[in-house]
Amino acid sequence: MRVFVAGASGAIGTRLIPQLIERGHEVIGSSRSPEKAERLRALGAKPTALDLLDARAVRKAVLEAAPDAIVHQATALANARFGRNFDRTFAQTNRLRTEGTDNLLAAAREAGVSRLVAQSNTTYRYAREGGMVKSEDDPLDTKPVAGAVESRAAMNYLDDAVVAACGIALRYGIFYGAANDGLVEPVRKRQFPIVGNGGGFMSWIHLDDAAAATVLALEHDRPAIYNIVDDEPAPAREWLPLLADALGAKPPRHVPVWLARLFAGEPGVVMGTEARGASNAKAKRELGWQLRYPSWRDGFRAAYASTALAERRKPDPAARAGQSPSRLSA
Repeated sequence: MRVFVAGASGAIGTRLIPQLIERGHEVIGSSRSPEKAERLRALGAKPTALDLLDARAVRKAVLEAAPDAIVHQATALANARFGRNFDRTFAQTNRLRTEGTDNLLAAAREAGVSRLVAQSNTTYRYAREGGMVKSEDDPLDTKPVAGAVESRAAMNYLDDAVVAACGIALRYGIFYGAANDGLVEPVRKRQFPIVGNGGGFMSWIHLDDAAAATVLALEHDRPAIYNIVDDEPAPAREWLPLLADALGAKPPRHVPVWLARLFAGEPGVVMGTEARGASNAKAKRELGWQLRYPSWRDGFRAAYASTALAERRKPDPAARAGQSPSRLSA
């Protein structure tokens, strides 16, 4: 197929292009800068410059590409700084998930493209009640926390719009596997603590596994929603210490809920204490998806081995000062 990938220069797009080409597909990928366009060309895709929020430009790009399928992977989270208000951080991404989705769907209809796959997300989407691991059939949270209301609404909008257009929405877990993953620096600097009892669940997915699931979804004919996560949803108190160790960092701090609420806001507290994980059973069953990294336990170490080695090779500050570490800590 000729596949038009919107947001092709992002973390998952650059993993997706080689896998699409390996399956025999031809890829036209959009980007926002000449530098990223060169990267897409090096990966084997035909680059095209595109602002997904420009409806006229989207129409022109899709009609000129004449694709058999469209993949929507556009976000605006590069170098994002996460804080108390998720909606502020995700403001541009929310527009891409609403206005950008509408623009792509309108262009797809005009071009006669009915095969659509779009990026959604599982992170604390599901109702915070009952079991800690949810399937696609479980209800979503109808009372999103303050500071994340617009972000949840944007993802719900994308899911509904894409499925109504007979496409597939992929609710990815938290991506990992790239050197600039968003949690690497906060965890390394001990800025991502275990909140309260650390009982909030997270579902992870290695970028290569996410790309593999996306290719399979593209070749699937029926509209659907899939959780694209690994086999082991886990609470923060389990995965966070192991992520720190995989990065060669010190163990995470523990903070009470009241303190976390001050610096991370309600979204951070909910993520750390109440969030639900997701099951991948449907995607594995219907798409025939097999994971290279079924668990983040092995995936973290494989992804960050070189990072951990570099961290551990850093000179000891105490040694540079000519003092023993115990003397400094005393």
